[in-house]
Amino acid sequence: MKATALSGAVLSPVEISSTSVQLGDVIQVGGQQCRVTDLFQLPGGAKRLVFDSGELLTIHAGTRLMALRLRRVRGGEPAHALAPRRHRR
Repeated sequence: MKATALSGAVLSPVEISSTSVQLGDVIQVGGQQCRVTDLFQLPGGAKRLVFDSGELLTIHAGTRLMALRLRRVRGGEPAHALAPRRHRR
């Protein structure tokens, strides 16, 4: 998955877990890109994700996945949102 510039926003790749997954994250499952539309906390630190297609995915506390996350860009070039903070000007 690669970052794509949108009007005023950037999709950037992030590693997610059951503690860091957010609504709107896009996860590739079985070659399909699925957007998280709802989350349910489960026992043991697990979460059940509901995708916009209606499909469900349960991730456990130790699960690590790559996702695309929408990041808003305030002025300037959208590519600057991907640069580490210490290199931004």
